[in-house]
Amino acid sequence: MKSYRYFNIYILIFLATFTVITSYTYVKVFRNTGDNNKILIDIPVKDNKIETKDILISAVGDCTIGTDSNFGYQNSFIDVLNKNNNDYSYFFSKTIDIFKNDDLSIANMEGTFTTSNNKVEKVFNFKGEKEYAKVFTSGSIEAVNLANNHTYDFGEQGYKDTLDALEKENIKYFGYDNYYIYEVKDIKIGLAGITYFDNDTEEKTKNKTDKAINYFKEKKVDLIFISYHWGIEKTETQNTEQELMGRYAIDKGADLVIGHGPHWIQGIEEYKGKYIIYSLANFVFGGNKNPTVKDTFIFQEKFHYENNKLKETSITLYPAKVSGLNNTNDYRPVLLDGEEKERVLNKILVNSNINYK
Repeated sequence: MKSYRYFNIYILIFLATFTVITSYTYVKVFRNTGDNNKILIDIPVKDNKIETKDILISAVGDCTIGTDSNFGYQNSFIDVLNKNNNDYSYFFSKTIDIFKNDDLSIANMEGTFTTSNNKVEKVFNFKGEKEYAKVFTSGSIEAVNLANNHTYDFGEQGYKDTLDALEKENIKYFGYDNYYIYEVKDIKIGLAGITYFDNDTEEKTKNKTDKAINYFKEKKVDLIFISYHWGIEKTETQNTEQELMGRYAIDKGADLVIGHGPHWIQGIEEYKGKYIIYSLANFVFGGNKNPTVKDTFIFQEKFHYENNKLKETSITLYPAKVSGLNNTNDYRPVLLDGEEKERVLNKILVNSNINYK
C-alpha cells in the first residue's frame, strides 16, 4: 500500500507540471491496483490543435478622385458624380464585393482633396472637394498611398487639406515619412510609400527604403508592404531600375512590393517567394476623360497563418477596365469576363514570371 501512495503522489506532480507548461487534453485509463480494484486516472496528452487564419489584402493603382479644372466640366469626374445624384458609392459599385470581403484594401491616391486654388506650376493639377474622400469610404478602401507626383499639386495647403479630409473619413494614409501600421486579426502590417522618379536617384531611394523597413522591424510588425510610385508612363514593360529596386526591398525584408505610376499594366515578379507588382495601372481615374488604354486589374494576396506563423501565400488577379463604357470614361471600373478577361490576364502574364492559372 505504501508504494501505491507514492504512485498517487507522482501522478499528482505529473499532472500539475503539465497544467503549467502546456495545453493538453485528458485520456482516461484504468490501472489495476492488484487487489481486483481498479482506479480511474486522467493522463494529460499534449493538444496538437493548429489554429489557422488568413489575411486577405487587395491593391489597386492610380485613383484620381477629382479632375483638372482645365479639362472642362462636361463628362468630367465631377459631372458624372452630379449625374449620379452625388452618390459617392457609384465609383466602386462594380467592384465593392471584392474590397468589402477582404481584410485590407490599398489604393494609390493620385491627387488632392482641397479648396485651395494655388496651383503648383505643372502640366496637370488634380483635386476634388474634401467630401470626395467619402468615395474611398463607400468603396471599402481602408488605406491610401500619398507618395506620388500629384500629392503637392496645390502646395502644402493642398496636402494638409487632403490629410484632414482622409482623417475625417478614417481613411489611413502613408507615404514619404508617414508610416502606418495597420492591425487586423492580431497581425501588424507596416505600410510605406516611396517615390522613385525624376530626382530620386537609386541611392536616395534605397536609403528611403532602408529607413522604412528598419522602422517597421523596430516596431516588430508581421508584414511589410512597400508602395513605389515609379517607372515610365504609358509603357507595358517594367524597366531595369524598377526590377532592381523591387528586389532590393524584398532582400531588405519587404513582404510585398506594390507599384504604380506608368498608368498602364506591367508585369508581376515572384522573387524569393514574394511578389513585386510593377504597375497596377489606373483604377478610379478622374485624370483622363477617355483613356486610350482602359485595361487594369485588382491584385489580391492571401497570407495563411498557422499558430501565428506565416506558412504560405497565394494570389488572385482580377482583370478589369477603368470604365464600363468604351468610348468615354464613366470612372467606374468593371470586372471582365470571357475573352476580354483572358486578354487582360495575358497582358499581365506576358511580362511576369509567376505560375498562375
